[in-house]
Amino acid sequence: MSTTAKVTIRDVARATGVAPSTVSRALSLPDRVNRATQERIQQAAKDLGYVPNSQARALTSGRTRAVAVLVSDITNPFYFDVIRGTQHQLAGAGWTQLLVDTEESADAELRALTALATKADGAVLTASRLSDVQIAKIAERTPLVVVNRRPSGVPSVLIDTPGGVEQALEHLVSLGHHDVLYVSGPDTSWSNQRRWRALVGAGRRLGVRVARVGPYAPFVDSGAAAADAAVNAGATACICFNDLIAIGMLTRLRERHVRVPEDMSIVGCDDIFGADFCNPPLTTMTSPIERAGRVAVSMLLARLDAAPHDGLHGEQLRDTVVLPTHLTVRGSTGPAPAVHTV
Repeated sequence: MSTTAKVTIRDVARATGVAPSTVSRALSLPDRVNRATQERIQQAAKDLGYVPNSQARALTSGRTRAVAVLVSDITNPFYFDVIRGTQHQLAGAGWTQLLVDTEESADAELRALTALATKADGAVLTASRLSDVQIAKIAERTPLVVVNRRPSGVPSVLIDTPGGVEQALEHLVSLGHHDVLYVSGPDTSWSNQRRWRALVGAGRRLGVRVARVGPYAPFVDSGAAAADAAVNAGATACICFNDLIAIGMLTRLRERHVRVPEDMSIVGCDDIFGADFCNPPLTTMTSPIERAGRVAVSMLLARLDAAPHDGLHGEQLRDTVVLPTHLTVRGSTGPAPAVHTV
């Protein structure tokens, strides 16, 4: 055989004495081939230098062994851990991750899912900006698992930030705060609406006045306008949609000589990398973000009959998995300022 000739499945089949279709199955769907035969074929493929063609493999097996992971903003540190979780889980199963940044755009998300239909066997949508109806329609043709959404009939992984919001409000009430402001994220964010509803319910239960400002884009730059609105509202404490907005608020409040936490307490959400490096360090809701990515992939692969070897088997076939959060208290929250009377 010429050293420049491309090694094919037929070459591997001749070397091992099996049919080309058996070689194809051994390399793309190894669980469907006898273990001894599978090892012999894989060793022969390695010795011959066979490199599988992903498009040809997709045609013969019906599988690309790739999963698309869509995030709304790849620069947001929240997604770093999600991506790490999905990547590790896919790599452990021998699958490939196709990462897409939809830039907070529902249109871009829809275009990406359409373009990926023949390039990936399924998709994980994180904080999707599509409507429930759109997600359900896509799920009819492409296996999906969604993170932080709960469209009917589509498997989902939820991070219990509403429970975290309740913990945050209870913490602030324990410090004497009775006037708490929710700094809202995008109107298109499903999680944003859940957190606000949870805060209203907890405020009613605890006898605390809650109000809302925003919506704000989930970026650090939004924090300046949010801080100005909080000062104008006269709130003594704020619970923010995410850590990025909260970090931006800390900077703006410092510029305005509003002391944190002496004059105003700030709570973030997600506990992203850097939240504990702020001045002061940020009190925030800590979420199992990397695990959310791992669980989402585990659920998706189970539905593709390709469940990985991991410790998540009990979660794979559920329609919904809810992961708990907890409040991490740092220096950005403190006792409510004393009321001065003349």
